Amino acid sequence: MITFNEKCEQFTLPTVALRGIVAFPGMTISLELARSFSKNAVDTAQKTGSLIYLVAQIDASEEEKIESNIFDVGVVAKIKQIIKGNDGNVKAMVEGVARAKTQNLRAVGGYYECDVLTCNLEVNGYPLEKEEALTRIILEKTNDLVSLFPYPSKDLMTKLIFMNDIGELCDFISSNVLVKASDKQFLLEHFNKYERAESLVGILSRELKVLKIEKDIRLKTKSKVEESQRDYFLREQLKVIQSELGTDTQSESDELFEAITGKNFPDEVQEKLLKELAKFNKAPFGSPEATVLRTYLETCIEIPFGKYSKDNTSVANARKTLEADHYGLSKVKERILEFIAVKELNPDIKNQIICLVGPPGVGKTSLCASIAKALKRKYVRVSLGGIRDEAEIRGHRKTYVGAMPGRIITALSSCGTLNPVMVFDEIDKMTSDMRGDPASAMLEVLDGEQNKAFRDHFVEMDVDLSRCMFIATANSLENIPKPLIDRMEIIELSSYTKNEKLNIAKNHLIPKQLKAHGLSKRQLKLTDGAILSLIDGYTAEAGVRNLEREIASLCRKAAKEIIENNVKAVSITEENISKYLGVRKFEDEKISDTDEIGVVNGMAYTSIGGDVLKIEASIMKGNGKIKLTGSLGDVMKESAEIAISFIRENAEKLNVDPDFYSKYDIHIHAPEGAIPKDGPSAGVTMTTALVSILSGRAVRRDVAMTGEITLRGKVLPIGGLKEKTLAAYTAGVKNIIIPYGNMKNLEDVDEVVKQNVSFIPAKTIFDVLNAAFCEEELIAIIHRYAKAKVEK
Repeated sequence: MITFNEKCEQFTLPTVALRGIVAFPGMTISLELARSFSKNAVDTAQKTGSLIYLVAQIDASEEEKIESNIFDVGVVAKIKQIIKGNDGNVKAMVEGVARAKTQNLRAVGGYYECDVLTCNLEVNGYPLEKEEALTRIILEKTNDLVSLFPYPSKDLMTKLIFMNDIGELCDFISSNVLVKASDKQFLLEHFNKYERAESLVGILSRELKVLKIEKDIRLKTKSKVEESQRDYFLREQLKVIQSELGTDTQSESDELFEAITGKNFPDEVQEKLLKELAKFNKAPFGSPEATVLRTYLETCIEIPFGKYSKDNTSVANARKTLEADHYGLSKVKERILEFIAVKELNPDIKNQIICLVGPPGVGKTSLCASIAKALKRKYVRVSLGGIRDEAEIRGHRKTYVGAMPGRIITALSSCGTLNPVMVFDEIDKMTSDMRGDPASAMLEVLDGEQNKAFRDHFVEMDVDLSRCMFIATANSLENIPKPLIDRMEIIELSSYTKNEKLNIAKNHLIPKQLKAHGLSKRQLKLTDGAILSLIDGYTAEAGVRNLEREIASLCRKAAKEIIENNVKAVSITEENISKYLGVRKFEDEKISDTDEIGVVNGMAYTSIGGDVLKIEASIMKGNGKIKLTGSLGDVMKESAEIAISFIRENAEKLNVDPDFYSKYDIHIHAPEGAIPKDGPSAGVTMTTALVSILSGRAVRRDVAMTGEITLRGKVLPIGGLKEKTLAAYTAGVKNIIIPYGNMKNLEDVDEVVKQNVSFIPAKTIFDVLNAAFCEEELIAIIHRYAKAKVEK
């Protein structure tokens, strides 16, 4: 008769939850602890008797919460050694003492503590013959199992033979031979050693059967492949395993088939992909052809054929979005609102291609993101700066090593729709070389009649780009081929005026930087005077990038002052801004204090906006040599030659010595010689300076001028009027002479400039001279010309 005697003892111990590991009594294991509560539990156990409770987690992937995630049976263990590594992890060597039941787990002071009940179950009266039979079966099956291991251990069976207790034998085999943690936990929960032995026999039988099947699989596949073809070998193993187990595991080919048929592809696209899939199924696994076809299929499946996002057709909402994100830029905003209005009337409108041209920092790229937001379309940016290979646009043939689709297809795949706002950033920075001309490839993309069937070399299928809204950005049109310009609607963004920069700084840049630096509006205050001083004295740019950097600098210095000096707020004014940013980096161009002979205020348009460009002329006795200095370009040099020819032809009218070209050497100079200058708009300025120096008449200091001159003295229109007039007004000019043909452009000029400056239209150079010379000089000219006419 079999009897049981159970001895139980209650403990409260620090607890470590094990992930993927099961501890057994009498077995020594090494634990690497990374979680803080586990390390704290080991430290506490070492201080309080070195006993610790080890229990396996049910869900090994759970990192933090373990209260309801541990098994009911674990092991009380004794800590033998602890090693703390430099990386903060702790290695502990522990030895199992006794099985125990989990009763109450709780978190205590940075670690877990558990009430456990250790139970030692003594079984009396179990037949010795049956115990001996169980032992022999276990040893036999274990020996058979170990012999099937890739690297069997010879010492393992020697240790097992000399074990006298069947319970210890089972625990040793469970810990060192079995693989699955679930099997180990199952055996750990058997307090009755004989029941444990019977369960172990069943597990060993199952594992032995699995390993024999694996051996058969290896033998079957070994004849099919060479040893070097490891990938192919693994593939065949998988097929045999699925065949032996009778499972219906979905193959890679099935997954691709479902992906193709499960999407709403056009018929011709689906037909093409299924044909390529058939080739993939016939290709040997691991061959280069299979790799190419798999990459091709996966890429094409990602292309959003027939997928479009819904547009926003509310003009009011779009206007609100655009106004909130950007100040000014009215032309671009109106163009987008026009598109939305037309879209509401005609939902099928296509081929919207815009090119934003302007100096750096005026908000071209960020405006594109706001346009996508206003339209509620996906936004994708394609950077074209520095691209020199046509394949970057159209892709490579898929047969090439490392082939991939072009940037257009990649962008569509990343955004997931065929009607995004696609931005071609820095389209003027593309170059060409022996590998092709990417600008020529862009002709198809930006042509409304061709892009409805855009064909990428890699994809080899037509992709409809006609519903995309393309927006290109550029700093200049000079480097963009004419056919490409012809395909785009050009919208020029001029440099910001001082008033626009002030508003942008107050409404956008300052709040953005205050938030980025953890400051509130109360902690840092910038007056309008300080902002204007920042614009004039510390930045020289068309946009606002440097302005934002300087505002960020002020925020950093204010944060430092608040922390170091314990002040509540910092106020920056025009008077104390130099305390934070140092001396002014730029000084405003100012007009002269007196009227001068041979010095005229011209106006120029530069990459950072408008500028006052003085032209100086000087003569000295000589034989008619002409000297031009100041880094003048070819066009400006031609303007100087035109001016001299015009004065020679009209010397009598201009009260100039007709033989000046043979008596004097002429020197024309544009100050700031290190800066290259070019363009025809300085023609009237050079002519006025030459007439002034040759006739000895002073030019009004409060007059500035711009315009191209012809040999017949006509004044032709110029560009950049808004920027030029703003620079002249800032310098103190009161009267600006402009070509008559530019009067229509006055509507673009800043209102502040129009209110404080008089504009004088000029059709000929005589109109310019009449307005430029001082009044007393003009009267003298009239008298001398009348007298000469009477005498003649």
